[in-house]
Amino acid sequence: MHISYPLSATGSETLLPIGLSSEAHSLEKLFAVQPTAKYAAGEGIFWEGDAASDIFQLTEGCLRLYRILPDGRRAILGFKFAGEMLGLSCESTYCCTAEAVTPVRLHRLSRARLQAMSETATQLQPLLFRKLFEEIRAAQQHIIVLGQLGAEERTAHFLMSSARRTGADQRRPIIIEMPMTRQDIADHLGLTIETVCRVMSKLKRDGLVALEGRHKVILLRIVDLQQLAGEFDDAEPWGAKGSIWNTTKWPH
Repeated sequence: MHISYPLSATGSETLLPIGLSSEAHSLEKLFAVQPTAKYAAGEGIFWEGDAASDIFQLTEGCLRLYRILPDGRRAILGFKFAGEMLGLSCESTYCCTAEAVTPVRLHRLSRARLQAMSETATQLQPLLFRKLFEEIRAAQQHIIVLGQLGAEERTAHFLMSSARRTGADQRRPIIIEMPMTRQDIADHLGLTIETVCRVMSKLKRDGLVALEGRHKVILLRIVDLQQLAGEFDDAEPWGAKGSIWNTTKWPH
C-alpha cells in the first residue's frame, strides 16, 4: 500500500476546513482533497471486524467485499467500481473485508472528521443519507436475486448491473471488461463455479453474449438480457440505437 497527500500551493497538506464552502459541498469534492492510497491486486484495504475508522471513495480499479462463513466458505457481498464509496456504516467495526481485485487507487477520509464536517456543513447530511439508502437498496435487491432468481437470471442480472455501474453507454452495444474471476462471480451469486461457467457458455451459445478471453464480455442482445434478468420496463432498452461499441477499461 502507498499513501500520498494532496498539497496546497504552499506545499503543506491540504485539509478541507470544517465549514465547507458553498462551492465545495459535494462528496466528490470532499474526497478529492483527501489522501490517496494505492493497493496492489489481492491486497486488503480493511478486514472484517476491524475498527471502522475510515470511509473510502474508489477512484480507479475494482474491489471485492466479502465475509467468511463459519464453515470456511466465502460469500462475496458485492463489488465496488470507480466513483463508488465503501466503509459508510453506523457500526463501530467493518462488517466485511475489502480486497483489491485489480490495482486500485482510493481516497481515505476518517469517520470522525466526516462526522464533524456534517455537523457544521449540513448540506453533507442528505448526501450521506442518500449513499446509505443506496447501500440498503442494493442489499435488498441482492436478497431478491439470490432468493427468487435462477442461475441464468442471476448471471444476466449481474452482467447488466456491472455494465451500468462501469459507465457503459445505454444506447450502444456494450463491451465490459470484468476483472473478477468466475469463482468471484460464483461466490457473489450463490452458485458453483461450474454453474457460472455453464451459464456463460449457454448465454454465448444462445447469442446473448460473446466472450473474449476470461475477462471480456460483449453484451449482444440487450433486450433479451434485460428480460432474462427480470428488469425490462418501459424505458428505452440498451442497444436499441447505433452500433458503436463501448469499452470499459481496467488497470493492469
